[in-house]
Amino acid sequence: MAALAWVLAWLLAAALPAEAQVRIKDIADVEGVRDNQLVGYGLVVGLNGTGDRLRSAPFTRQSLIGVLERLGVNTRDQERQLDTRNVAAVMVTANLPAFARPGSRIDIAVSTLGDATNITGGTLLVTPLLGADGEVYAVAQGAIATGAIAARGAAASVTRGVPTAGRIANGAVVEREVAFQFAQGDRIRLALRNPDLTTARRIAAAINRQAGGGVAQATDPRTVSLVIGGRDPIAFLAEVEQLRVQPDQMARVVIEEASGTIVMGAQVRVSTVAIAQGNLTIRITETPQVSQPNALSGGQTAVVPRTGIEVDDGSERRMGVLRGGVTLDELVRGLNSLGVGPRDLISILQTIKAAGALQAELEVR
Repeated sequence: MAALAWVLAWLLAAALPAEAQVRIKDIADVEGVRDNQLVGYGLVVGLNGTGDRLRSAPFTRQSLIGVLERLGVNTRDQERQLDTRNVAAVMVTANLPAFARPGSRIDIAVSTLGDATNITGGTLLVTPLLGADGEVYAVAQGAIATGAIAARGAAASVTRGVPTAGRIANGAVVEREVAFQFAQGDRIRLALRNPDLTTARRIAAAINRQAGGGVAQATDPRTVSLVIGGRDPIAFLAEVEQLRVQPDQMARVVIEEASGTIVMGAQVRVSTVAIAQGNLTIRITETPQVSQPNALSGGQTAVVPRTGIEVDDGSERRMGVLRGGVTLDELVRGLNSLGVGPRDLISILQTIKAAGALQAELEVR
């Protein structure tokens, strides 16, 4: 029966376009398996005069005094005499991956807090990284790499990248793990990254075809509940995540007005609509000419203005008709035939939506 189920699953998968099918592991996560954010405060030393000004950054001064005291150096009596720009206060952030064990290493990001101008080549001192519960989950230390270039002279400066933020690869050692058990009861839930009822039902159907009916059930657009039923949860999930389904998507048009970017989903449809688009363009060109009179006549050299004005009201553009139920490819070709650019296309799509002819969700960012 298991072999027959696999054959049926393969035949059903072969009936769908191969390029439209994706693995379940690429569109869904196991509920509860996630990263945890860590944050810490530390000091970067070894800078070449590009660190914080201790007079304008009291937190850097106090942190430096505290670090020196823990190392047996008392500087509180000479606090006013502390004047160095080789130290910078920084915030350290990291993501603690799921199932990270004590002793494993993770990458960290370092960002300045004060008025430091460059932390390239600096060394981060031992910095505890805390979780949301206030517990220490990792300890960071190491040399910082920013990948930035900053050079300054008396009259010019050049900066490429961001020299006040950097990373340390494998810069933190995990000290505490976040406990998680797959088998919490007899169920495991999959969480879709893009919630959709159709996709959730297809995932449940694919799992039931492979493992038998009643194993998977779509409980909402984001969640598919799986019954373990005495199976090894790791082996079961390893089989489930390799199954392929055809995800569905909403008809959506996303517009990024700042950059003039337009992205349309494959399900976008437009009802029959007529479109006329034209811009009023006025071009003014100044071509001044120099009048040079004869010196014997006593005249003076003068600049004579010459102005040319052209007006284009787009009258040569005609009205175009987009037939109802066109596909995405036909919609793009139809709009391109009107000779419009991305900026004009944004206005056209918004107007089509206002007219009720765009059968899709319009998202403007």
